[in-house]
Amino acid sequence: MVHGQKMQISLQNIGRRFNREWIFRGIDYTFDETGSYAVLGANGSGKSTLLQVLNGSLVPSAGTIKYTNGTVNIDPGDIFNYLSLAAPYLEVIEDFTLNEMIDFHFRFKPYRQGMDKEAVAGILNLQGSRNKAIRYFSSGMKQRLKLALAFCADTPILMLDEPTANLDNQGIDWYLGLIEQYSAGRLTIICSNQQHEYSFCANTLNIADYK
Repeated sequence: MVHGQKMQISLQNIGRRFNREWIFRGIDYTFDETGSYAVLGANGSGKSTLLQVLNGSLVPSAGTIKYTNGTVNIDPGDIFNYLSLAAPYLEVIEDFTLNEMIDFHFRFKPYRQGMDKEAVAGILNLQGSRNKAIRYFSSGMKQRLKLALAFCADTPILMLDEPTANLDNQGIDWYLGLIEQYSAGRLTIICSNQQHEYSFCANTLNIADYK
């Protein structure tokens, strides 16, 4: 996966319902190559649902979603190859050590240029814990791990859901440092209702506008 790809996600009249109730509907929106986007809304408003539609893990109940890379259309079933995702509902494998988790993740995603296992452990400041099982990590450390894996993969799309959940103020500063360093040149989509998580985003989409 190389940078410089012109990734675009186009939504036409996208809706998703649960049973008979629409969570959102009528979304016409384009997420453009290297833009930064915040998907906003109260808890339970459907932000995570929209993100799952965007990353291909949920099928929309209405409308069409189109992924393009330059002039090439990407099959929705293949879009996961182009994106990195960190979210509270994504589990890390508790029985793995940190080393094993990093190795496992990067079997599916290429490292960013100049990155390797050492570098990821260094970003986490956990060089001394590389053989420690993840089940012994605090919730904050698990969240940092999810973020580091997403940031350090060489994918043209970065999707983050509530990125600073379980992080203290120091963790929030760490996250903002990673954003500065590793989100440039990528289509970045952040689901949030906390301004510090998305204040750098140039574009916002509010779920409440599509009820």
